[in-house]
Amino acid sequence: MDKLPDTLARKLTRLGSKLIDQQRGQVLVQPTEDADGFWFGGGNCVRDPRDGSLLLIGRYRDAGDSRSGVSAGTRGRELALFRSTDNGRSFNKIRCWNKSDLYCGSTVLSIEGSALKVNKRRIEILVSTEKVHTYPPEVTGFQKPGTGLWSIDTFGAANPDRLNPQESIAPLLASDDPAYLHLKDPNLSPGLHRGQSLLLYCAHPYSWSSSTSGSAALSAQSCRSDGHDIFPRGSTWDVAASRITCRLPVPKVGAFAKLPSLSLYFYDGAECLRQLDAHKKAVDRPRGYSCEELGGLTYGFDREFPAQHRLSRLEPLFVSPEGTGASRYVSVLSEADGGLFATWERSTPTRSQPLFGHRLNAARVTSILT
Repeated sequence: MDKLPDTLARKLTRLGSKLIDQQRGQVLVQPTEDADGFWFGGGNCVRDPRDGSLLLIGRYRDAGDSRSGVSAGTRGRELALFRSTDNGRSFNKIRCWNKSDLYCGSTVLSIEGSALKVNKRRIEILVSTEKVHTYPPEVTGFQKPGTGLWSIDTFGAANPDRLNPQESIAPLLASDDPAYLHLKDPNLSPGLHRGQSLLLYCAHPYSWSSSTSGSAALSAQSCRSDGHDIFPRGSTWDVAASRITCRLPVPKVGAFAKLPSLSLYFYDGAECLRQLDAHKKAVDRPRGYSCEELGGLTYGFDREFPAQHRLSRLEPLFVSPEGTGASRYVSVLSEADGGLFATWERSTPTRSQPLFGHRLNAARVTSILT
């Protein structure tokens, strides 16, 4: 497996750190309330080729404990589409859909990660939802009351004004394997093969004891999964969860101009799925747990996908300086001019999780990679 010299690996780490800048990042979208358990994010931003504006997708999540079922709170309550006409400094909501709008064969209990894809002819949305559904027979007895199964659906239209999931929503990816029973949090990037997009997503077992990353080749005709566990979980801070949320093709500039194509992968990691009490004499540090994950970074040569090298092997690279330390759901837009625009969800002093954003212009990207 090809590996970069340490000097180049450090440049990639620096690019990630300067892009997901916890101090310079600005709040783009606030959650419903500035309180623990309220979030906005879990989506991505794209440039609309028809008018040059930015379109952003994400979900509002309100407080609720998934371990107790939906009766504990509204949880993932709304999928929302925003537009920015000032290059990402502000966003205005233009469309939104609640749980009943996203019905696809079964009642929706909660909404999670989503992905947006736009060209001159069509806008496509992928969304993960938890639906009323019974676990497979061999694990039925483990299903908690008020819970269902997570899967990924898709809907689209010629333009945002015509988006109507009640007319066009269709299932895209689901699983009946108890080891990878819940599929959610899709993200899209340019495909490794002509005519396809690379779909990366998260998988959980029936027991919710871990989080893995899967991949699929997505074309206009089909969606073919290549496996629900393509990225081995780490050995330290990310031993329980390793969820890839973004693939960023490394710009061919500076020291990387003549190298074979390679990509950065931003991922969410956690030491455990449930918050653990630390020993009173232990170093005080964010540990990461379900819904409060920390951020990591890897790279890999595209010809060797899905093989990757961790740049955050012993410690997370992206940690909020506030709240629980959660910093997750990174998504990066590669602009035509060579600039990069990142969005991510992170914890605040109140433990809410707004969506943050930060931009690096093309000159800055080139400088970092030179």
